Amino acid sequence: MLRLALSLVLLAPTGVSEASLRNVPVNKVLTPGGDRLGYALVPRPYTGARRLTGALLGRDSVTGTHVLCGGSVIDSPSRSLVLTAAHCLYHEGRRLKEVAFLPGFDRGYPPLGVWPALRTWVPHRWLGRQYAAALPYDVAVVAVGRRGRRLEDVTGTGLPVLPTRRGTSLRGLELLSYPAGRRYPGTRMYHCLGDAAEATDRGPGVLVTRNCHSPAGGSGGPALYSGAVAGVVSSSSPLRDRNGFTVISRLGGRAFRGMLARADRWMRLRTPA
Repeated sequence: MLRLALSLVLLAPTGVSEASLRNVPVNKVLTPGGDRLGYALVPRPYTGARRLTGALLGRDSVTGTHVLCGGSVIDSPSRSLVLTAAHCLYHEGRRLKEVAFLPGFDRGYPPLGVWPALRTWVPHRWLGRQYAAALPYDVAVVAVGRRGRRLEDVTGTGLPVLPTRRGTSLRGLELLSYPAGRRYPGTRMYHCLGDAAEATDRGPGVLVTRNCHSPAGGSGGPALYSGAVAGVVSSSSPLRDRNGFTVISRLGGRAFRGMLARADRWMRLRTPA
């Protein structure tokens, strides 16, 4: 029953667009076997950082719409924190209900369980800002719990966070997500390799890669660099764009550090040692 219910949610996510799959020029696709968006299936079984990545689900209580995003377990003293994009916790300005994280989600099954959100945090600087101004702050932290257990006791140690300053370029990023829409099932993990450079002079800045063009369902997935998570997928250019790109919100600046510290402190007070 669980597999059927989750499959129905993921096959009809919010904002699915039909992609032409001709959006990244062939010479810019770095992923072995990557399609024209730069993405290829992740080999199974999922191990390492891929085991720490999963699907984040939420429901808009007004419209009944289910929203699919990605998320990843991050290393913390409280051992129960998930990193995602701030906009993944909202739909049409409303905070989502029944948010849950499914680490290692694979073909409709949550092999490591369903972890309900206990509390969520987004940067104050993200709330109420226009799109361009909010992008550098489009990150969120979700505290999850299940029968008093800690998430990392099940998944293994979370990903270390790699904060970077505005202006930093990163070569060889790996983006992980559960894309949905044309030719993408929404129930299997894909990855894309890309080089990313600075794209704004606002706040902590954002990274942009033109080797990956993230489809629906890609938001909130981790951008990995040398075994750490350096950011989360925030958005991409319209899928009709023949020179598509993906925007990554980096994990630098006071807003993210303060939010992470508050989330960890709240969870440690709640969870017995």
